[in-house]
Amino acid sequence: MSLNFSGLDVSYPTHRYPVFGAKGMVATSNALAAQAGLDLLKQGGNAVDAALAAAACLTVCEPTANGIGGDAFALVAWQGKLYGLNASGPAPRGISLEALKKQGYTEIPRYGFVPVNVPGAPAAWAALAERFGRLPLSQVFAPAVEYAEQGYPVSSILSRQWNRAWEIYKQNLKGEEFRAWFSTFAPGGRAPRAGELVRLPDHARTLRLIAETNGEAFYRGELAEKIDAFSRQHGGYLRAEDLAAFKPEWVEPIGTKFGPVEVWEIPPNGQGIVALMALNILRGFDLGPEEKLTARAYHLQIEALKLAFAEAQRSVTDPRHMQVSPEYLLSEDWAREKRQLIQEKALLPPPSPEVKGGTVYLCAADGEGNMVSLIQSNYMGFGSGLVVPGTGIALHNRGHNFSFDPQHINCLAPGKRPYHTIIPGFLTAAGKPLGPFGVMGGFMQPQGHVQVVLNLVRFGHNPQAALDAPRFQWIRGNKVHLEKTVPQEVVEELAALGHEVTVTEENTGYGRGQIILRAGDVLLGGTESRVDGTVAVW
Repeated sequence: MSLNFSGLDVSYPTHRYPVFGAKGMVATSNALAAQAGLDLLKQGGNAVDAALAAAACLTVCEPTANGIGGDAFALVAWQGKLYGLNASGPAPRGISLEALKKQGYTEIPRYGFVPVNVPGAPAAWAALAERFGRLPLSQVFAPAVEYAEQGYPVSSILSRQWNRAWEIYKQNLKGEEFRAWFSTFAPGGRAPRAGELVRLPDHARTLRLIAETNGEAFYRGELAEKIDAFSRQHGGYLRAEDLAAFKPEWVEPIGTKFGPVEVWEIPPNGQGIVALMALNILRGFDLGPEEKLTARAYHLQIEALKLAFAEAQRSVTDPRHMQVSPEYLLSEDWAREKRQLIQEKALLPPPSPEVKGGTVYLCAADGEGNMVSLIQSNYMGFGSGLVVPGTGIALHNRGHNFSFDPQHINCLAPGKRPYHTIIPGFLTAAGKPLGPFGVMGGFMQPQGHVQVVLNLVRFGHNPQAALDAPRFQWIRGNKVHLEKTVPQEVVEELAALGHEVTVTEENTGYGRGQIILRAGDVLLGGTESRVDGTVAVW
């Protein structure tokens, strides 16, 4: 079995080639961010510098999905070794289910201060820069600061996402604490239109301060004080002490063998283990290139993911609170047991949440062999709807992922990290770095990872075709969404197998991904046809 990294696959409507390069490559969902990363490579930076430049730009140029007040995860291939970073923040130490019940809550809300955990993204940037970066953060963040100060034109898909968020927020954000969101992101009383210039001067000042202090201002300085004061003013639980106590965690990536490659993810509390569990189940089925657009291929992937998600909903949370080890969940014994449950008809699994996400993914590679897979998110669009006045910091709402059931493994608790949706991926071959990949989008992410890996490994696609292939999204129960590019005969056969199929007209909800792979001295990159994405190459 071999991987096909070149050539044109004309199975799908885009008919696009992968992008080739040698000295460096940055792939993101935003052209300005990708180019910013490439500029840093040309200034003498490495893949980490490039990734951080793109990450900072994305908080400015794609604020609908990520921001300074979000979380981040990263996988870094550095001099042949793979490193993992978990920068997801915990719940404040002053919050508890009992306190929320006394306030009349019966669930974790989507908006406001209750779902706000400690933001981890600025700490991730500082940690990556300190360990691997070559250039100072002030230089790395310069493109993002410039775009925030001088303005940037809003891209087409971004304008639609922004308007969708505006419509939702104007209906749901009614308190005084939300005023800064509207003045920051809709100062004219509406979302910006495609091609309009957007300026975020407060955001620029904050990024500059984070860069000058290597993140200290956010967790133990001026910005921490402003976050604390804003939280206290509106009855929130987040405090300066929570910020000061936070440190991102370097972790050992978890992985599995799938054909000629090894697939790597960040361990729990992230949901990357869902993709690995599903791949372990699928490893026992014979699926060749001739089955890439068949009902059987879709059926097996859907069923494997149902089983993996059901286990994750029972078992995955902050690893300090888990009762089942990741090693067991990734064992062949577990996979064999679940594999035997897959039948010719659709299996009805336990209930799972149907939640939309808000995330950006990027990957970068330099000419020295270093590669980065980085993902960051505010969750559910702009996040909590809270912007710290005078800072541009949009606070995430990651705590919404906690369970309100005190008996559930993922129940809310002080200082605990929730089940987390954002997952960077990485591929190696015989232990050597092959390249980063990712598919953003809430609970779609492990589903996207599985589909992309099968497209690359089993169905013989190059990176661009692997991203362009028609996707499914399992929603819950037997409910499945299919892109309209899925062949009609496949749609009909899946329905006959018991799947409750909906073919969607829009290609939203199926994730948005990028891939960079190394073949000898050459880099190959792909980016979604579903986004405004770009592969910037040198």
